[in-house]
Amino acid sequence: MRKASRLFEIIQILRLAKKPMTAATMAETLEVTVRSIYRDIAALQAMRVPIEGGRGIGYIMRPGFDLPPLMFSIEEMEAIVLSLALLERTADEELKQAARRVNRKISGAVPPPLRQAMDNKALYAWGSIAQPAGFDLAIVRRAIRDERKLMLGYRDELGRASERTIRPVALIYYSQTANIVAWCELRQAIRNFRSDRVERCATSEDFFKGDGDRLRELWTSGWTEKAVPA
Repeated sequence: MRKASRLFEIIQILRLAKKPMTAATMAETLEVTVRSIYRDIAALQAMRVPIEGGRGIGYIMRPGFDLPPLMFSIEEMEAIVLSLALLERTADEELKQAARRVNRKISGAVPPPLRQAMDNKALYAWGSIAQPAGFDLAIVRRAIRDERKLMLGYRDELGRASERTIRPVALIYYSQTANIVAWCELRQAIRNFRSDRVERCATSEDFFKGDGDRLRELWTSGWTEKAVPA
């Protein structure tokens, strides 16, 4: 890895870190020596990048530091192209519109060789396109971000209808449908709700602020009921 790329990656690591990062951890991530990381940190500090810390205690970056516009390798650009193509196969219309805007923005900002990687139509996402849900999936994504409860009219695999109040924590996209992962107040457990079985979806006036991370950890921790359908 060239030094310029390494300096950029160190900035990215520190900007995203939630706790001090040691030189050893960064060296392992970037596959370089610890001594190289120390030299790179010193170089960044000399360029007035607001990195604080030291050997043995780790490094942090003060908030507010902005990077210049991003530049991508050909492989990174191809990854973006394929990711945007996969989004086109979901039933989330708002995300599909956002993907098209991203495509236009990146195409207008990158130099010609990278723009060609986006425009040559050599990478495709194949498979069936998910059928539109009976409601806007953007409601679920906003509720997850805002930690806001949702009220569902839901019909299970046997056709039985029920009213549910849920605390949504994740949204899983499949080629056929999307699953809402949520704490169900009726079942008092984590449940999966298929979007194609949701007959009504509305936001509640109630929130579950500060509890989303705990519920996601409960879901991802290997809890025996995490995959149970609604």
